[in-house]
Amino acid sequence: MLEIIVPLALLFIIALVKQIPKIGGDIRVALIAAAISSAVISGLHPAETLLAFIDGIDRLSWIIMLSVFGSLYAESQAKLGTIDTTLNTLRSAFGNSPKGLIVAIFITLILAGSLLGDAIAAATVIGFLVIHSLTELKLKPEQIGMIILLGASIGSIMPPITQGVFLSASLVGIDPGPVIKLAYITVTFGGIFAILESLRFVRGKKMPQELIPEKSVVRILKERWKTLIPLFVLIAIILANTLFDYNIFTEFAVLTFVVEPLQEIKILQGVTFEVVSAIIIAFLVSFLFPSVRKDTKAIFKNGLVKVNRTVQIQLCAGIMVGVFYASGLIDKVALMTEGLASSMVKLGGALSMVVVGMLTGSQTTSQSVIVTFLAPILENMNVDPDLIALGASHIAAAGQNMPPVGLTAFVVCGLIGGILNKQVDPVKVMMLALPNSLYFLAIGLVVWFI
Repeated sequence: MLEIIVPLALLFIIALVKQIPKIGGDIRVALIAAAISSAVISGLHPAETLLAFIDGIDRLSWIIMLSVFGSLYAESQAKLGTIDTTLNTLRSAFGNSPKGLIVAIFITLILAGSLLGDAIAAATVIGFLVIHSLTELKLKPEQIGMIILLGASIGSIMPPITQGVFLSASLVGIDPGPVIKLAYITVTFGGIFAILESLRFVRGKKMPQELIPEKSVVRILKERWKTLIPLFVLIAIILANTLFDYNIFTEFAVLTFVVEPLQEIKILQGVTFEVVSAIIIAFLVSFLFPSVRKDTKAIFKNGLVKVNRTVQIQLCAGIMVGVFYASGLIDKVALMTEGLASSMVKLGGALSMVVVGMLTGSQTTSQSVIVTFLAPILENMNVDPDLIALGASHIAAAGQNMPPVGLTAFVVCGLIGGILNKQVDPVKVMMLALPNSLYFLAIGLVVWFI
């Protein structure tokens, strides 16, 4: 019994009790403490523990590589001007009315969130570009916060580059392809719901003249179409694979020659995952442009710095996952829950994910902590693995924005407050976003219970 209680107690106490000196609230320390305690109590030898570390990191390797190369790619696109081109094009297409401008901003936020795989990063990158425009529409700071929060958060799980779904599929141990196809539908509806929620903020308002785009879509694309080439390459590769089952990395001998040897190497094999490989190709294509090449050092430095903490958490999560499997803890927890009603397990698991996601502001942390244990239990209850992964990703996405202490909302409010020099209430922002959070929670529960 101790081999179950001690690691889980250390995990949750260190992660959630921020009053503990130096280590309180540090999820990295919590994950490592849980892993080491499990290894010691279960009697794993040092060599076995090391192999468990490697195995666990290998299980999450595609997520780690996705974070690293996704951040590098996003940084290269910032230098290239891809996001500016996208925002200006969408503003020109939709932005002759306040409602059109809201739609354009949402689509840009969702795209940025998808590219970066992180809601906080997307909110920061795009926030600087859109806050003043939304202010000129006479929106309240909290309404601006809600738009940025939801757009960036939905983007972080929006296919085809959907870190949330990839992580849940990895923790469940399945191919993410079928889950992504389902997520196209559920996340798109979530995006539409968020847009419709936000349009009420500008009902009856007129578009300020200075916000009406001066250039047409055709003119913008004619002048700046080259900045979209890497993005089009990325989208084409991913959509060909996810929608048409056409994988260029198996169809072209040159690429296969590079990919196949890497598939045999632990941890490094994460770069051979189709989406990661596609991002790497798009990243390399970006260096065809002088504006990217001249800032190579800054791109690598800034890209790695921005993803540094995320990767640290993922590495620690991998270590914990590997040890828990090697020590047999996962199987023991599953056996303990066999006598429980399936509905209680599902509701309890969902509530735990929401609480951890809310307190940490991270769907990555929420899934790493909870899905590691929950997925095998749900599989024993005959829940389809694809639906386990889909539900987990959506419940975790809901949790990271839940009131009263969603970390992402505090970051967004700090950004808006700094730019506008106004006090922005993060709890009000979370309450405005609550209907959308409840939508994602409901989707997660529905797919688990069907």
